[in-house]
Amino acid sequence: MAVDTAPESVGLPIAGNAPTWLQRIFWANLVAQVGIVITGGVVRVTGSGLGCPTWPECVDGSITPTSEQTETWQKYVEFGNRTLTGVLLILAVASIVGAVVWRRRSGIHRKWLLILAAVPLIGTLAQAVLGGITVLVDLHPMAVASHLLLSMAVIAACTALVQFAGESVDPPGFAVTRPVTRYLGNALVAITALVVVIGTIVTGAGPHAGDSRTARLDLDPRLISWLHADVVLLFIGLLIGMLALLYVDDPGGPARRRAWWVAAFALMQAGIGYVQYFTGLPWVLVTLHLLGACLVWVAVLRLRLSLTRREVPVADPR
Repeated sequence: MAVDTAPESVGLPIAGNAPTWLQRIFWANLVAQVGIVITGGVVRVTGSGLGCPTWPECVDGSITPTSEQTETWQKYVEFGNRTLTGVLLILAVASIVGAVVWRRRSGIHRKWLLILAAVPLIGTLAQAVLGGITVLVDLHPMAVASHLLLSMAVIAACTALVQFAGESVDPPGFAVTRPVTRYLGNALVAITALVVVIGTIVTGAGPHAGDSRTARLDLDPRLISWLHADVVLLFIGLLIGMLALLYVDDPGGPARRRAWWVAAFALMQAGIGYVQYFTGLPWVLVTLHLLGACLVWVAVLRLRLSLTRREVPVADPR
């Protein structure tokens, strides 16, 4: 019968999965961080970016919208997006408190979990500051792009937090696939990030400025869209290669299943992208495209994280 090797004997941190209640808090943070991206997108595509023209107040002298504002329904859209930040703060604090409480109750020290549990709070506070700057510069496209990219970085940390919480030890863990598969996984993450970055440039040059007074990037939207599509094709090629390798490397493990989830989300995202391009970028499809970007990003990260395993090794006494 196999017996567990003491983590200290192999140089690993004290082992133990996070309890279910804490994992649910981490999942809630991930979902909420995706949610704030979507509501931020709704603000942009409905032209509500300056519905609350000041920061941190909605309008001078009031934290909430007022009937005297010249802005109409857009002020409520923008204020709703700002209000969701409060929900993010509550969940972020719950993440840190939960991690500390679990450590004290169990005596288990998971350094990576504690570090990553702090990221949602740090990221949300940074977003609040960046949001104020974005308003002050009248929604300059690069400020808006940085807003989204910061959210994607926080989503990446929350995805890792969810993954590590369900495993028994911290990184680095041990490989379950051959090196070429992991290198391809790294490339897939990098190309996905590049797709997101170019996507923000496409939006910055396109019609959805967030407000009618906002300037656009002085770039040809069609040319940038074509470049975006070309990088997506590279992404698809890497994904096909990853699926082929995983049928050899991981015939029954989670990585292959996660790769197919990436393929499903990518197919959905590509379909939305082409339809929105040929229908004049209707705001509903643009919002769905933003959701698709988040889903692909999370799915790619979860795929890469599944190529290594973080658990206490089991020794065979034979």
